[in-house]
Order: sequence, then structure tokens, then C-alpha cells
Amino acid sequence: MIDREDMLELTRRMTPSRTCFSRIAGCYMDEEGFEDGTFNTHFLKLSGPEKKKNLEIARTIPFSRTNEQLRDHAFLKPREGKDPVRMLLGGMLATGLKDDGMLSIFYEIAGEKYRAAGPYAIYLFYGAYDVPVKGSDRQRQDESEIVYSFLTGAFCPLEGEYEAGLPDYGFLYPAFSGRCPDTDVMQIFDRDPEHPQKELTERLLS
Repeated sequence: MIDREDMLELTRRMTPSRTCFSRIAGCYMDEEGFEDGTFNTHFLKLSGPEKKKNLEIARTIPFSRTNEQLRDHAFLKPREGKDPVRMLLGGMLATGLKDDGMLSIFYEIAGEKYRAAGPYAIYLFYGAYDVPVKGSDRQRQDESEIVYSFLTGAFCPLEGEYEAGLPDYGFLYPAFSGRCPDTDVMQIFDRDPEHPQKELTERLLS
């Protein structure tokens, strides 16, 4: 089960003045899942309004209804003869989204399985959060022992030409569990949990 306080702690690092993100990349897709343009830039190079809009997209995922819209999903064991997506995600994380070749593979995999009613965008954020130590009274202390490096993914319908709305689907990898990274789990967001993106979720966990 996801601890709501863990998620709220992350959202507090997703504001223009305290952002934990250093890079943003993404791809625009048509409704059939074919690529229609990409971008990849340092997050702090965005304009003020662009930062605010993109942070709103990223915050939607951890700020969603915990254990309803946002759930823990354990990775499946890799099948013989097939490279798991988990390895790809690990590579994207290790390179801080700077390897466009890896990103292109991810967009292709996602486009094959994501079910969209129209054109959409895939946004990827790379962030690092120095998790502060808390004392026995749960008050924050200054020193940090853990750095939580993570990816946030958001699948957003387009509201105009290259203008993304709030996400319908997304994820945090690795999971933020007990205020620590858990590489065995991905936290996946479905805006409508009654109609989840089952095919894409199963592919991401392969």
C-alpha cells in the first residue's frame, strides 16, 4: 500500500521554487501511436509559465487518490529471450533522460500499447530528491542519508497543437516507498481506475 504522506512529501518538491526536476523529455503521438515530434531539455531552462504548466502535469500523479488512482505494481519476471522494459527504465534513469536512443525505444513500446481517443503526448521528468532524516517525533532534520532519483511519466491528451492537458495515465519509477526507492515496484496512475490501461501497464512491468 502507498503511504499518502510519502506522496505529499514528493509533491512539495514539485513547485517552481523547490523543483526536484532537472530534465524533461517527451514525444507527441497521433491516436494510432506514431511519433509526431520529440523534445528533450534541461528543466531549469524552461520559462516560468512553462515550468508551472509542466509541474502541474507531473504533480497530478503523486497527488492523485492514493491506492485508488495510484497503485503499487510489482515487476514481472523477465521472459526468456525478451529484454524487460525494466532494464530500459533503469537505463533511462541512470542517464537522466539524456540518451535519446533509449527514449525513442520507450516511445515506440508505449505507443504500441497505449489506447487513446485522439492525439496525445508522453512527458518524462527526471528528478532527484535528498530525502531528509526525520527524528522519532517525525520532525524534519537537516541531514540527508538517501537520494531518491526517479522518473515521472505522464500520458496527456492534447488540447491543442502540442499543448498537453493533465495526464490520464502515468507512473513513478522506482516507487517511493517508506521514503526510500523501491526498484522492484512501479507506482502507476490511471485517472479512471474503472477503465485502466491494462495492456500498457502489463508491458511496462514485463
